Amino acid sequence: MRILLVEDDALLGDGVFAGLRRENNAVDWVKNGETALSAIAETQYDCVILDIGLPKMSGLDVLRQMRHSNNVTPVIILTAQDDITDRVKGLDAGADDYLVKPFEFAELCARLRALTRRTRGKASEIISYKNINVNTTAHSVEYDGQTVTLSRREFALLIELLTNQGRVLSRQHLEQKLYSWGDEIESNTIEVYIHHLRKKFYTGLIKTIRGIGYTVVKE
Repeated sequence: MRILLVEDDALLGDGVFAGLRRENNAVDWVKNGETALSAIAETQYDCVILDIGLPKMSGLDVLRQMRHSNNVTPVIILTAQDDITDRVKGLDAGADDYLVKPFEFAELCARLRALTRRTRGKASEIISYKNINVNTTAHSVEYDGQTVTLSRREFALLIELLTNQGRVLSRQHLEQKLYSWGDEIESNTIEVYIHHLRKKFYTGLIKTIRGIGYTVVKE
């Protein structure tokens, strides 16, 4: 999952950023509203974690501008303990969920997973495709009943392809989902991961549409 974290508190931001990376996500971290809007305009995120109290531009203004420009990326807002008004304003402005500071990191992860499932139209944390079963909570994969070990980016790539069955995804799209700012990307990186997935499952799992991208045939 590609996540944008918008948080100006260095201590909180550093902890959330590191934790989300450990959970196999690609994460970009910005510290003010103006930079957040620029990032959102340039990158397709799966979710935005948005603090309300930001310098230069409030989180509520960022959210309103997102929705005004028809950006439907799911947003979790972060609010202070006693700021009920901001929570109400955030939800009315188009936020999908909220967390009250201080919060447990495990709860943030659970809310992210639930929000992602709703966005993808899935009620369960299990993604099934033919004889492949992916548990997005446990970060585990089974093929024909046998456990398959995937790297962090192989896992993220598999989920992106399986949740977009029938769509052709470009290499640029896949790179955006797998990599954060500053990550080094080799010119053939996606092709290498595609090769690994075909080898660990079966050759016909992922189809190459020459000159366009990759797809998993819809069941």
